[in-house]
Amino acid sequence: MRAALWLLALFGIAVALALVAGNNQAVVTLFWPPHRVDMSFNLVTLLLAALFMTLYLALRAMSAVFSLPAEARRWRAQQKERAMYGALMDAQTHLLAGRYIRAARSAQHALAQEKSLALLGDAARHASGHNAARASQLRALAHLLVAESAQSLQHKTLRDQHLQLALRSVAPRDAQEVREGVQLRAVRWALDDQDGGAALDWLGQLPQGAARRTLALRLKLRAARQAQQTQQALETARLLAKHRAFSHAAAQSIVRSLALELLNEARDPAQLKQAWHSLDESEHAMPELVLHAASRLMALQGDADTVRAWLLPVWDRMMQPDSGIADRLRIKLVTVLEAGFDSLDGGWLSRIESAQLGRPRDPIVLYLAGTACLSRQLWGKAQQLLSQAAPDLQDANLKRNAWRALATLAEQREDEAAAAQAYKRAAQA
Repeated sequence: MRAALWLLALFGIAVALALVAGNNQAVVTLFWPPHRVDMSFNLVTLLLAALFMTLYLALRAMSAVFSLPAEARRWRAQQKERAMYGALMDAQTHLLAGRYIRAARSAQHALAQEKSLALLGDAARHASGHNAARASQLRALAHLLVAESAQSLQHKTLRDQHLQLALRSVAPRDAQEVREGVQLRAVRWALDDQDGGAALDWLGQLPQGAARRTLALRLKLRAARQAQQTQQALETARLLAKHRAFSHAAAQSIVRSLALELLNEARDPAQLKQAWHSLDESEHAMPELVLHAASRLMALQGDADTVRAWLLPVWDRMMQPDSGIADRLRIKLVTVLEAGFDSLDGGWLSRIESAQLGRPRDPIVLYLAGTACLSRQLWGKAQQLLSQAAPDLQDANLKRNAWRALATLAEQREDEAAAAQAYKRAAQA
């Protein structure tokens, strides 16, 4: 269809020219004394058109001749740029394939090509699309590839050298993302070297927005744990849990383990209380943390009233019908309370008695009530409760303690046979 339209247009132009020029009797006379030249108007028009085309083609030819050096420089710049990007791609490919020496060589070849490209004129580089911002990014990536290969080869001197070159290649404003990527790689390398302090230093150099990304927080958690900065690691784990970087169960497990480490670092009751108050409300509600903190405070000769105040929420939860607290935690609660029976007040005695009346077949509660009566020198009540609890106790320590207490009570009654039988059962436990 387009060819037919062009053909019709050509026929139209031909018809128009025939109508205009066919009957044109105009004459153009040129006077050049003493000569006179008469020419038709159509011939003059054709000569002028031919002269214009000749001048136009001559100017185009002269322009092409004078632009040959610039075109040659641009062609060389394009070839160098293609070789540079090809070398960079080869370096990345070799790095992924585990050929670290070849990756380093390809990256260094890309740097050499970029350096030679920088020696060309600005016009040639602009014509090839290679501006200053792209050049800085490419240099940083090439240095990073060399440093990554050196890290895989455990060549730390070369790694640090190219790491600094990569950071100097990019300005903070021109290539912020590249600079942050280089810094995050430096954090990973420090973690691989088990240098948590250096990793934290690198993380401290990140901008505030980059430091709060999930990747940076994950690295910060690992670095803080390597540097044994438990408080900082716990705060980072809380942020990751808030950002939903882990599942709920995994987040609770990580936070619980870090909180346990923080409590274990305390060397006196004051440090332990300070560590306990640094935990948030959700962590105060974890029975494992409460019981561990109370046990540590008792081991450090702390205040027994404070221990029982910490244990009260766990006790109330344990007394609920469907508490969901495991038996090991209930046993630990009983053990911690038993260690502070010397200063047990009336309020706790009434709680223990109410628990025993409410759960008359629970051997753990019966054992706790029996030992409480034993500490108050209520021999008959203690013997009754411990006799009921001892056969059904599953924990070896509680069973052994119950039979030993029954043996002691039998000795007080001068019942040698019962005492011997109780000691035997304690030894078997």
